[in-house]
Formats: sequence, C-alpha cells, structure tokens
Amino acid sequence: MPNREDESAAEAAAALAGVVVSRETRDRLVTYVGLLRRWNPSKNLVAPATLASVWTRHIADCLQLVTLVPEAKIWVDLGSGGGLPGLIVAAVLAERPGAQVHCVESKQGKAAFLREAARVMGVPVTVHAARIEDVVGRWRGPVDVVSARALAPLVDLVRMSQDLLKSGAVGLFPKGQDVGRELTEAAKYWTLDTVLTPSATDPQARIVTLRGAAPVPS
Repeated sequence: MPNREDESAAEAAAALAGVVVSRETRDRLVTYVGLLRRWNPSKNLVAPATLASVWTRHIADCLQLVTLVPEAKIWVDLGSGGGLPGLIVAAVLAERPGAQVHCVESKQGKAAFLREAARVMGVPVTVHAARIEDVVGRWRGPVDVVSARALAPLVDLVRMSQDLLKSGAVGLFPKGQDVGRELTEAAKYWTLDTVLTPSATDPQARIVTLRGAAPVPS
C-alpha cells in the first residue's frame, strides 16, 4: 500500500507535468505542502477538503501566475493566509538574485505559519503582520507585482492595491466563474486596463492582469 509520501510525490508529478520548475523549486514546494498539512488543522489555512487535491487546486494554480510576469522580482501578496500565492511564488523567485516576496497577513496565527514556512523552505519572504491598508499606505520603494487570491471582490482589490498600481505594479488577481460580474461592478468605480488569461487549472476561471486603474469621475 503506498504511503502518504509516495502519494504526494505522484500528485506533485501529475500537477507539475508541463510546468517548468527546477528540482530545487520542486523540493521547496514539497516542503510547503508538508507544512501546510501539518499546520492546517490548527490554523485553518485552506479548506480541509482541498488538501486532497492540494497540488492541482493550490500549487499549480499559483505557479501559473509567475509565468505571466517572468521578469518580476519584487512581489506584494495581499491577504496571504496560508501562503497562496505568496509562498509558492517565493519558491520560484528564490533562484532570482534580488527577489523578495512580501506577504501581508493581519491574522497573527497565519502570519506565524508564513514566517515558519518561509524559514524552512529557505525562500526570500518578508511577512507583514498588519492590515493591508496600513502596509500599502506606508509603502516605499518599487514593486513589480501585487497579487491576491480568494481575498475580496475585484472592486475592493483595486481599492486596496491602488497605491501600488499607481507606482507601476502589475496586479494579478485569479478569479472564478463570476469574473465578468466582478469586472462589471468594478467598472462602475474604476477605469481598468485589464487582460484576462484562462486558468490552466480551472476552465471556468480567469486570471485578471491589471496594468492600470483610475477612478471614474463622479
């Protein structure tokens, strides 16, 4: 009978088929999955039912974001929670000189997980255990990408990330089948420069790439 380690290896191989990652990146991702399984019962990092398909549902789903911004080095992830996509992005960017991922998470228990996972994985992550508006409002310095996954409707994500977007950051926001409705709602308040990319892991999902947002004149 296969053990959990064998099953996880098989899941990883299937989910990463066709995805170009180094052996070192794959090892960091395997480490992440082990930590996620260990911490999840006490910290509720992801829905327990999704752990059965963690490699497809979470890992591969986050990895595709990196391919959309291949030159990015400085990444801010809002509401990182269990490190999705922040820690997954960092597992890839660890091999890029000068790369840094900033995970913003106000819940102290989840922030503790992010710190420990980043330490064990050996990835370039800074954890900001504070409210998003406080971190973004005080931000100084360049940012290549601002991301958020399963955090809030698009109209709110634009508001949260507006200061970073104005400084030149690209927004990456994975969305499900209601992406059209969210775009329509956001367009009431913002003039958006967006591109929609089909998700590689969910035929009904799209990744919203946001390259600019200006308030609609009142």
